[in-house]
Amino acid sequence: MNEPKTAEKQGPTSKEKILSAGEAVFGKYGYDATTVRKIAARADVPVALINYHFGSKEGLYRAIFETRSPAIRDQRIVGLQLARSEADWDRRVELVVKALIVPMFGLRDNANDGAFGRILVRELSDPSSEGRGIFREMFDPVAEMMLDAIAECFPDWTKAEVNWAYQTMLGAMMIVMMDNGRIARLSGGAADSADTSAAATHIVAVLTAGLKHRDRSQTANN
Repeated sequence: MNEPKTAEKQGPTSKEKILSAGEAVFGKYGYDATTVRKIAARADVPVALINYHFGSKEGLYRAIFETRSPAIRDQRIVGLQLARSEADWDRRVELVVKALIVPMFGLRDNANDGAFGRILVRELSDPSSEGRGIFREMFDPVAEMMLDAIAECFPDWTKAEVNWAYQTMLGAMMIVMMDNGRIARLSGGAADSADTSAAATHIVAVLTAGLKHRDRSQTANN
């Protein structure tokens, strides 16, 4: 199949334009409300060019994850390796939490106004996401590493306790990642998710304390 003439005029940048536009539109509207026409309009390309490069809306969606997710996975892996090499237990627990939180909060500072961060959080909570299998394929292996790192920090915890701790950390992260200004409004500006460095510092501190000082009296046998 020959690429349309429009693509020839745009050269090798057409695919990059579509990826960038797709990230912005998926980040704004979510998967279901996004159409290839919206993406084509933002990228200023024909709809046919999207289908040529990616095959379908889902093909483009997956390509965005394939482009973006390796950096996040690599940051988490490096963070977990650093945590496991730390002899001090208190510091090691904090580093495990940072390995989960910090790469995600950095996405709010990235291009497209943090769109990929919102895409990630939406995909994590979308009932249809299991059918697409993106998290299972691209993120579950690192999630297993994270679960192992938590279990190593707390060897007397049950598997259920480890998994609930991990899911609780994900939940706290998701709330802040998807914040639309409510945190700043409720705090009168004292706390603002737009300040990603401060946000990450506070969330890491709270989650680290929660892990280290949790009351296991009702969960140790479950």
